Amino acid sequence: MVGPPRGACVPVTDSPILNELPRAQRLADRVFDSLQRFLHVEAVGGAVLLIAAAAALVWANSPFAQGYHAFWKLQLTVGLGTLNFSKSLHFLVNDGLMTIFFLVVGMEIRREASEGGLSRVDQAVLPLIAATGGVLVPALIYLGFNADPERGQGWAVPTATDIAFALGVLALLGRKIPRNVRVFLLALAIIDDIIAVAVIAGFYSADLQVEGFAISLIGVLAVLGFQRIGIGSAPLYVFPGFLAWLGFAVAGIHPALAGVLLGLMTPSRALPMREPPLQVLSRVLRQLRRGDAAEAGGPRYLARPLRDLRHAHREMLPPVSRVQMVLHPWVAYGVMPIFALANAGVGLVGTDLSGGGLSVVAGTALALIAGKPLGVVGATWAAVRLSWCRLPPEVTWSGVCLVGLLAGIGFTMSIFISMLAFSEQELLTAAKLGVLLGSLGAACLGLGWGVAFFRHR
Repeated sequence: MVGPPRGACVPVTDSPILNELPRAQRLADRVFDSLQRFLHVEAVGGAVLLIAAAAALVWANSPFAQGYHAFWKLQLTVGLGTLNFSKSLHFLVNDGLMTIFFLVVGMEIRREASEGGLSRVDQAVLPLIAATGGVLVPALIYLGFNADPERGQGWAVPTATDIAFALGVLALLGRKIPRNVRVFLLALAIIDDIIAVAVIAGFYSADLQVEGFAISLIGVLAVLGFQRIGIGSAPLYVFPGFLAWLGFAVAGIHPALAGVLLGLMTPSRALPMREPPLQVLSRVLRQLRRGDAAEAGGPRYLARPLRDLRHAHREMLPPVSRVQMVLHPWVAYGVMPIFALANAGVGLVGTDLSGGGLSVVAGTALALIAGKPLGVVGATWAAVRLSWCRLPPEVTWSGVCLVGLLAGIGFTMSIFISMLAFSEQELLTAAKLGVLLGSLGAACLGLGWGVAFFRHR
């Protein structure tokens, strides 16, 4: 999962233009500006996700538990003539809304690879090694508890890191934590996501159909064609993106993974313009001040300068940053909480764990709480000891341990993988319970470690 994009704009409320507005309007603008800044605070997004998960648990263990499960099984039907599309709310959340989540994941990977912590080999080696250790050790711990082939299908459940939750917990520690510790955690979590996506595509996709790949290829070629001719309006890419999604579904690959593919294809550079955006802005503003267009033929002649102004404003940022900035609040406060509400409702009363479920719970929880930090810290120590790489500036071994503990928070992606790994309801419930317990334990240990070792900074 991803945190808010770097470089998110913070509105300026004290400007001459704003001060000339009526008092009520100035107050409203300041309220909306404060709200926008609030929505980009990482700890807030993590708190909303936690509240949604807690609400699902309470609902699923209340007298209204039957209504909880019945609600997500409700069918939504759209028909036109003899054509009918009918799917449950659960399907629309897990296969539809989660595509937007994976789209943001793909764009985060794209941006980090082009300009962030994964853009240089020397910067990416250490988090790559740490993430690999953080995947292998939890998988081995899980398989140590679940050698049976049926239960062993969930080996990948405790290997992923929830970026939003992990960065939210890190944000609770405030400025005590060095910036490079956050960068290290972000890079590690992104590599975790890459590995998780590869695992889902490689191990949890069966009976692949060639026709689906052909449909996806049409969608991908349409996206590339739009980019080639310079189309920068994001809504125009919805239909080609839907073709890619549909192709994945027909092919037998989870359709939400189409979002990762589309995110990776999002350009990391602004579209070329005949004039640099700043020059366009200056020219149009001069023209509007003089009133040349209005004097030449009335307000309708302002259409072209205003269009140039919109295009220049849009191309001030590359598409991968601009689209992610727009989608972040919707994902953090919409998609992820709805996913948690739909899937974290584990019924604790009357749950039978005797048929191997207890080992699934124990293996998953222990892999997250202990396996993740052991894998991350152990792999990092080996890489530094062997002189393959060095710790980043201001990152101490206490910081590495903090990253390892927070990497054990695997909520969103882990639950997503558990639903692909287990078809039997008892094992799925056990895996979800293990994820919830393990993620909660990792978050508490990470907070305690951060307070203990960074309180003097």
